[in-house]
Amino acid sequence: MLTRQLFLSFFREKVKNPLSYRELTEHLKLRAGEKKSVKKLLRELVAGGEIIKTRKGLYGLPEEMSLVTGYYEAHRDGFGFVISEKPGERDIFVAGRNALGAMNNDRVVVRIENRERRDGRVIRILDRAHSRIAGTLQSDRKTSYVIPKNRSIPFDLYVAPDDRANACDGDAVVVEVVSFPTDKRPPAARVVKVIADPKSPREEVEGIIDEFHLPRRFPHDVLEEARALHAKAVSAEEEGSRTLRRKDLRALNTVTIDGERAKDFDDAISVQKTEEGFRLWVHIADVGFFVAWDSPLDLEARKRGTSVYFPDRVVPMLPKELSEDLCSLKPRVDRRAFTVEMDFDAHGMRSSQRFYPSIINSNERMTYTSVRKILVDKDSAERSRYAALLPDFALMESLCHLIKSRRIKRGSLDFDLPEPEVLLDSQGNPESIIRAERTFAHMIIEEFMIAANEAVAEHLEGLSVPNLYRIHEEPDPLKFEEIAKMLTALGIIRHRRLIKPGDVAGLLRQLQGTPEESVFHSLILRSLKQARYSPVNIGHFGLASKSYSHFTSPIRRYPDLVTHRILREVLIKKRLSDKRADELNNLLPDIAFQSSRTERQADEAGRTVLNAMRVWYMKDKEGQCFSGSIVAVTAYGVKVRFHDVYVEGFLHVSAMTDDYYRYDEQRMCLNGLNRRRRYSIGQEMTVRVERVDMAEREIILGL
Repeated sequence: MLTRQLFLSFFREKVKNPLSYRELTEHLKLRAGEKKSVKKLLRELVAGGEIIKTRKGLYGLPEEMSLVTGYYEAHRDGFGFVISEKPGERDIFVAGRNALGAMNNDRVVVRIENRERRDGRVIRILDRAHSRIAGTLQSDRKTSYVIPKNRSIPFDLYVAPDDRANACDGDAVVVEVVSFPTDKRPPAARVVKVIADPKSPREEVEGIIDEFHLPRRFPHDVLEEARALHAKAVSAEEEGSRTLRRKDLRALNTVTIDGERAKDFDDAISVQKTEEGFRLWVHIADVGFFVAWDSPLDLEARKRGTSVYFPDRVVPMLPKELSEDLCSLKPRVDRRAFTVEMDFDAHGMRSSQRFYPSIINSNERMTYTSVRKILVDKDSAERSRYAALLPDFALMESLCHLIKSRRIKRGSLDFDLPEPEVLLDSQGNPESIIRAERTFAHMIIEEFMIAANEAVAEHLEGLSVPNLYRIHEEPDPLKFEEIAKMLTALGIIRHRRLIKPGDVAGLLRQLQGTPEESVFHSLILRSLKQARYSPVNIGHFGLASKSYSHFTSPIRRYPDLVTHRILREVLIKKRLSDKRADELNNLLPDIAFQSSRTERQADEAGRTVLNAMRVWYMKDKEGQCFSGSIVAVTAYGVKVRFHDVYVEGFLHVSAMTDDYYRYDEQRMCLNGLNRRRRYSIGQEMTVRVERVDMAEREIILGL
């Protein structure tokens, strides 16, 4: 049977030049009955960009034709980069005129035209990321067009008179793309919704949900399936032999630790002291037991990819019947889990691991605040309330320190980056925006989840089983050359030398607490690639992990659910058949791409909502002065983050009227030509809020 993998292997090993379909069938010695299935397989491979069909109808591998398949990352100035789906390859720069109308997150094929400079031209768009776009309608008697709100879309969309619906000039609208742009014609769209001017932050979030085309409700068949699961739910003892034997862990002391507002508890932990060191149990909600492959619930979760979290709501991946009830590891309720049991020695090194389905009963629903009070503040009231669990928390503290110390020592990057938290009043208005507290309790959960994710990934990789990995590629060496120049110019390193990715962790420790720390953070963050999902493992640079998968959040991330299913299948069957392995190899690349794309969309939507909350909070504070620190410097001006509230505004260089300023790229600062005043990252200054632009969600500053 000719499988996807065998077909690609045939092209790599046997084919020396592009072939026509007839030549292909002759090479493969196909019988008449086999040609239909090969045609179907060929269409799938061409659609996925794994095989290229030329204009002359010939088939070949993209890498042999200087072609790369990947997703397009658009820049607001018109150019973009193609990030290859093949891990470990450098990004390809695409000038705006060579983008073929590609939009942010589109899946494309790009031809490399200069290998040294990594310049390319988009020759085909395989999959469009945007079917609906939010923007502003501009209209006169003759023509109408929509200016996209998303600045990474570098063109306007024409709207025919009959496609305007009831929209008027200046209205905020959502349009459906009728025809995408090509090198010969502009894009066209039709209005599907007019967005009223938001009267409150809640209405603003509703508009952003439209802007990102996020789903508001689940389809009827998905909800029906979710509700039916309650009726079908059987006790763990009644499951019988149709699945793996479920281990009863209800006697273990077990806790969940989450934020105060969390409703979906997908991980719980237990810990005990052993003669050799520690035994840690990480229990994860057994979502795979309820959600079967290719069921309506599964297909909807795959499409959504992830839950999207906003300050006032969640757009969930799974219906609340599962996410907040049936799968949620609530306290003092029997719940099905998938457990990773790990042994650690006295130095925090993992010595063994076991995986199995379990039944647990969480003793307490703990919060990060409560655990901080117990372990850090030594709060007597809190320690008295949870007296029975104090020995367990002490063990968690000891084990966490040991595991983290080993992780940092091996070169893992430990950015303690501030995160904003929006506090809402009873009406849903932002009451304050503060720096979110990252406590030792957060660290405990982070370290234990990283350990479980590594254990699962290493186990599956050791068995040579197809799996979905969480990969983080090393930064581009050319970017590190630029960083070396800047660090030398700034005096952070004394003698110019080539900085290697392995040096980053040491430099982070060396600069901790110094004025240069924020500059270095900024440089490194700009150079790092975005972590993503891939069926090919190349390791995780940020965690210095050789093998890493997402396993610990199946309620809110689809890749975790996929890994659960693969692990369960391996535990039941001991070995996957070649046919099943090939099925997974066919499926995982598309899941990896879709999951990475939905993750990026969720992050972007979250940033947009945060910017909206910031302008709603600041809209009545025009004219007020704030002290803050510079967090970014460009040729256009500086971004300032306020001290009292976690709000950022932009001071444009045109507002710096006391001098002429020139941008020094090497030192990342603005220099006054006459008065010698300098603006650089980390510097403190006082600014005035000149204007709050609600439409653009920007805070404009003055000196």
